[in-house]
Amino acid sequence: MPTARTPPPRGGKSATMPASLRALLGAGRRALLHTLLPASCALCGGGSDEALCPACHAQFFSADVARCRLCANPLPAAGDAAAVADGAATGPRAAGMAGAPASEHGPLCGHCLAQRPAFDATLVAADYAVPLDRLVLQLKFGGRIALAALFARCLRDALLRRPGFVLPDLLCPVPLGPRRLSERGYNQALEIARPLARSLGVTLHPRLAQRVHDTTAQSRVTPDQRRQNIARAFAVSDGALVEGRHIGIVDDVMTSGQTLNELAATFKRYGAARVTNLVFARTPPHS
Repeated sequence: MPTARTPPPRGGKSATMPASLRALLGAGRRALLHTLLPASCALCGGGSDEALCPACHAQFFSADVARCRLCANPLPAAGDAAAVADGAATGPRAAGMAGAPASEHGPLCGHCLAQRPAFDATLVAADYAVPLDRLVLQLKFGGRIALAALFARCLRDALLRRPGFVLPDLLCPVPLGPRRLSERGYNQALEIARPLARSLGVTLHPRLAQRVHDTTAQSRVTPDQRRQNIARAFAVSDGALVEGRHIGIVDDVMTSGQTLNELAATFKRYGAARVTNLVFARTPPHS
């Protein structure tokens, strides 16, 4: 009676190759690839095994900036009455000392005091300014999806530097409309959210929210039209996932905050207990 034959290991000869030899060959292939296609820093162009060289990373992502705990706009210098902590102290001193990062109970800017947004906190890695704006444009319009992992690492590092930060229960990227997603081929917010969720140990729900209206890009409308442009643009696919939970919204850039505010308001309508924005770059307010 014929017996069943055990199939050969998948992968042919390499499957029976000693692990040490496979590791050596793998290292050789990586070294050859690095020689043929040397890596370079996305900002200064210098040689680097990472997307950013250590010098550029230290220059642009190591400094702590005092920010409004709600919208993440930089706060004025200590003593300036434009920033008020819960209506009491002024400036970064309310967070402990000048230049210290805002905690979950840190100061608010004057705009958030006058008109509180729907979201409860915003975490950013840097300001959207030269030369970091080039990184955002390369990811968003240049197809350099590998930069999304760098953005996620910078956000994680910013989170670790922020005292008292409360992790969301789940993450949701800002969704693109079908037309823009078709044109671009990917959602940069989702590309950032994937590695960020893994590094934080937080569940990612890529389709928790949908953009039900293909709105005009916020950058193409005037500031006073942005709220109307984005109004009622989102819907939630599963309200049971939202009710009573802390939702983290992931995006690449926060400018006026209207898109994030509308999405946060949508989550709040479905019963979210708290909404936190996790955004790579924040456009500073115009002087």
